[in-house]
Amino acid sequence: MVKQGKQVVAIFGGSFDPPHIGHQRIVELAMQSLDIDKLLVVPAYLNPFKTSSLASAEDRLEWCHMLFDDIPDVIVEDYEIKQGKSTTTSESIKHFNIVYDVKYLIIGSDNLSTLTKWHNFEWLNSHIIWVVITRDKHPLNLDFLRKWKILTLDIAVSSTDIRTAKDLRYVDKKIQHSVKEIIKDKGQ
Repeated sequence: MVKQGKQVVAIFGGSFDPPHIGHQRIVELAMQSLDIDKLLVVPAYLNPFKTSSLASAEDRLEWCHMLFDDIPDVIVEDYEIKQGKSTTTSESIKHFNIVYDVKYLIIGSDNLSTLTKWHNFEWLNSHIIWVVITRDKHPLNLDFLRKWKILTLDIAVSSTDIRTAKDLRYVDKKIQHSVKEIIKDKGQ
């Protein structure tokens, strides 16, 4: 029996608090632009740089399932949520490399200013290709990255803006009511 090679994947992690049409567009861009077999959407239990999230990990995971499960070759992974704690990106990549060949890591350009502070940054930088999504008002200083690819996002929206302004027009109708209820319940 001939052993097949591992499937090549990109990881798109984040808080997804809440997921919005920008996230959906990033998934589309990645599937069109990257040479991958699968895209793994990985909601964080808790971002290592944050102390809390608006929605529970379970709600954010459910929202991601509702938005991404019907897209061919996109898999919503609950690995970080199952850890029940903040999980570093390098831990997740090492976990997924057991089954897949993790080639790309998708990040927003807003992460570039703190990227060297990420746990095991040097290891990450030597093992993956960074896929940097443009974000308004966040410069593309890429000098410290070994390999990268730029994907331009044509939608200026963030989960923070949605939570702060309680403006749900950038939230998919499939999850809009649920997001609205959580924002209302949390008094945000």
